[in-house]
Amino acid sequence: MAPADPNNAGTSGGEGGASKEEAKVKVPAKDPKKKDEKKDEDLSEEDLALKQQLELYVERVQDPEPGIQKLALENMRQEIRTSTSSMTSVPKPLKFLRSHYGTLKSYYEKMGDSDLKKYLADILSVLALTMAAEGERESLKYRLLGSEGDIGSWGHEYVRNLAGEIAQEYAKRQSEEVSIDELRELVQQIVSFHMKHNAEPEAVDLLMEVEDLDLLIERVDSTNFKRTCLYLTSAAKYLPGPDDLLVLDIAHSIYLKFGEYASALQIALYIDKLQYVKKVYTSCNDVLQKKQFSYILARHGTTFVLDEDIAADDGEREVLQDIINNTKLSEGYLTLARDIEVMEPKSPEDIYKAHLLDGRASASASVDSARQNLAATFVNAFVNAGFGQDKLMTRPADSPTGSSGNWLFKNKDNGKTSAAASLGMILLWDVDSGLAQLDKYFHNNDNYIIAGALLGVGIVNSSIKNDCDPALALLADFLDKEDTSTRIGAIMGLGIAYAAFTAISLGLVYVGSCNEDVARAIIFALMDRSESDLQDPLARFLPLGLGLLYLGKQERVEATAEVSKTFNEKIRKYCDMILLSCAYAGTGNVLKVQNLLGHCAQHLEKGETHQGPAVLGIAMVAMAEELGLEMAIRSLGHLLQYGEQNIRRAVPLALGLLCISNPKVNVMDTLSRLSHDSDSEVAMTAVVALGLIGAGTNNARIASMLRNLSSYYYKDASLLFCVRIAQGLVHLGKGLLTLNPYHSDRFLLSPTALAGLVIMLHACLEIKGNILGKYHYVLYFLVLAMQPRMLMTVDENLKPLPVPVRVGQAVDVVGQAGRPKTITGFQTHTTPVLLAAGERAELASEKLCHFKRESRIQGRCYRPLGFNELLPEHWIANWESGDCNSNQTTVEIVNWRTEDEDAQEIAKLEETLDSLAEETRSKFEALTPDTGKWLTITQKQDGGFSEIKSFL
Repeated sequence: MAPADPNNAGTSGGEGGASKEEAKVKVPAKDPKKKDEKKDEDLSEEDLALKQQLELYVERVQDPEPGIQKLALENMRQEIRTSTSSMTSVPKPLKFLRSHYGTLKSYYEKMGDSDLKKYLADILSVLALTMAAEGERESLKYRLLGSEGDIGSWGHEYVRNLAGEIAQEYAKRQSEEVSIDELRELVQQIVSFHMKHNAEPEAVDLLMEVEDLDLLIERVDSTNFKRTCLYLTSAAKYLPGPDDLLVLDIAHSIYLKFGEYASALQIALYIDKLQYVKKVYTSCNDVLQKKQFSYILARHGTTFVLDEDIAADDGEREVLQDIINNTKLSEGYLTLARDIEVMEPKSPEDIYKAHLLDGRASASASVDSARQNLAATFVNAFVNAGFGQDKLMTRPADSPTGSSGNWLFKNKDNGKTSAAASLGMILLWDVDSGLAQLDKYFHNNDNYIIAGALLGVGIVNSSIKNDCDPALALLADFLDKEDTSTRIGAIMGLGIAYAAFTAISLGLVYVGSCNEDVARAIIFALMDRSESDLQDPLARFLPLGLGLLYLGKQERVEATAEVSKTFNEKIRKYCDMILLSCAYAGTGNVLKVQNLLGHCAQHLEKGETHQGPAVLGIAMVAMAEELGLEMAIRSLGHLLQYGEQNIRRAVPLALGLLCISNPKVNVMDTLSRLSHDSDSEVAMTAVVALGLIGAGTNNARIASMLRNLSSYYYKDASLLFCVRIAQGLVHLGKGLLTLNPYHSDRFLLSPTALAGLVIMLHACLEIKGNILGKYHYVLYFLVLAMQPRMLMTVDENLKPLPVPVRVGQAVDVVGQAGRPKTITGFQTHTTPVLLAAGERAELASEKLCHFKRESRIQGRCYRPLGFNELLPEHWIANWESGDCNSNQTTVEIVNWRTEDEDAQEIAKLEETLDSLAEETRSKFEALTPDTGKWLTITQKQDGGFSEIKSFL
């Protein structure tokens, strides 16, 4: 017989109804008291003493004697406060009080109203930090019931937890329409705490949740306003409308409050409010800062006319208006070119480098065909853009290869138009020289050449505004000519100069204006077109002209989008895609990207063309910020794998727009693979996109790829033409220009620049009919996006002033406390400097010290040789020749150092100049009166000049 089971004792007797399971529950395997004892044994003596002390406090809190209660509460409060001031793990008092949380809550409910009850509520509020059930918001509940003491004394983690619970409670009360006044008082305390403790992002997040951002303007101070505004402007990119505009409005107000006018101006341009721009000008009294504002407006391409409120003095106003009108752009660009010694004109052969290829390809490069010559025309125009001289179009008549007229006639028909217009590109931004050199073509009998000259006039005037309006004066006379090519040249010229043709040019002139009259005219033109007219590749430009009117205007396009539903079905969806992508361009709107991806996912019948613009639309919307950009690149990779053929043809162009003038390695590899695609149109768009991502970078890897492609496609004239165009783009302006529409640290998007790119990309959707057909001059719309990628520093008279700057990769410092480094891997250069994509420049020191002295000697002195070598390290001397009457030379000595170092450096410089004056005096007698010059050195103080030393 088996032995009896001890667990079953008594089951066979009279009571025998109990089961095994019940027996197990009644007699637990381990005694809980022993477990607690073991836990206590694990604690150190100090921790055990703290635990016992806290348990004693809990007992005394429940004592009927108020004095004992008060003492226990104060001691418990003291223990908790000292442990929560800096939290890296759960503080010990909170751990030890965990088991007593329920006891204290029950006792709280029994207490009568008194100060002691409020004290206990404060402690329960802190204990709820780790003990309350999720979603109960007990920490906030007891805080509102407790005393109104300093909220920060309980520690940062407690304040953060409270902020999270306030956000949930606010949403609940809003939905139930309950008063939120008591929450607002708490919010003010939390915001003040965060602002004092370098936690500006948390303060901003809380105020966004409770919809009270206006409170921020009162709470920021001079130590934290920059970090606060940086977080606001960065967060705005991820907020839905109209919250994004509200956030930017607050940032604008804060910048104005603290006199950070340049940043306020950038926000005014971002939200496209000219009244805000005017407010920035009128708020600032410093003329030099107003000049800086004018340069920002000029870079953005904003048309802004100054009035007497902004600058009362006529001379001052004229100087500021000239800067906005970009009249000195050519001068600054050529200064940069001379500084880095790239003034020497380059020929297309210098770009092709055919000698590096094998025999057959290099032989084909020398063949003189109209298509090859046309490609050479574009390459020559892109490479020498803005330099005023080249080896094809600006050659003198007595040169060994003949004058520019010879090159014109090596092209056929529309090729002559592009060749004549290329002169405008070479003389880009130099209005006076450009118009003088183009004038001779207006007297030609060949209409193609006249059309090219008209287009050239528009190109020369691109980005430049002039009181005389030479572009309008010259081109207006040709708008009514019978010859079509002449009219197209004049119309495109006007579009480029004031921003193909009529709808495109209207879209460019009124880009982003939502002009109803222009929209109505284009809508009627679309309605009047027959089905056969809409088959023409150029018909696609009509909806694009309409879309450009609403570039970046978001909801304001909705009325026009409704009207577009009445269009012919052949163009209806195409128009919808363009209106959607233009209206939300540069907004990063995720819902619109999803909408466009949905259209790309459909498998369509043959003949539908709206998926191409939808693919470009994804790039246009998602290019706003880096995260969206990376996600768009991944989505486009999926479209390449699963999309229809017309989608695959558009994907390379979309990648080109996302990484314009920014050759990312993964995109470069994708395009390189697609450039050998079996579909010739995919290969063509991929080759053009390679040119776009490398535009103006002189990227050696892309240049090598394109050379190899020119060898691979040497028998295919069309693909070879695309390769040549891409080669010209990579070497755009000899590496001094960019096509990137973003500027000011990728914060501002120039609408005119984006419009020029979008027109060119839409033309490439029908690359065989447009670029490889007779409309190749559409490529010149890229001039709208061309800008020098330079940083120049000028003095108060707008003369170039070389100063040391550090150039390195930009670092995202949003949300970081203190003053973190904004660039990494930097090198120190002297301005002017080139900035690549993703690079940022900062001045090499916090303080610019202008040090000038005046030296007078009886008679005249000479400009000493080797003067710069005598200067202490980090100082730069800029010499200016004086006029012939005063016979003086001025030297401005500039240093970028901290204030402490300045005093030492100035003392050292004083000694150098004293010895130099002695040397000058001793050598003076050997000079004849006509050879010397005065040496003038003065010191700049608070915007004026004062003499600090004179020599007799």
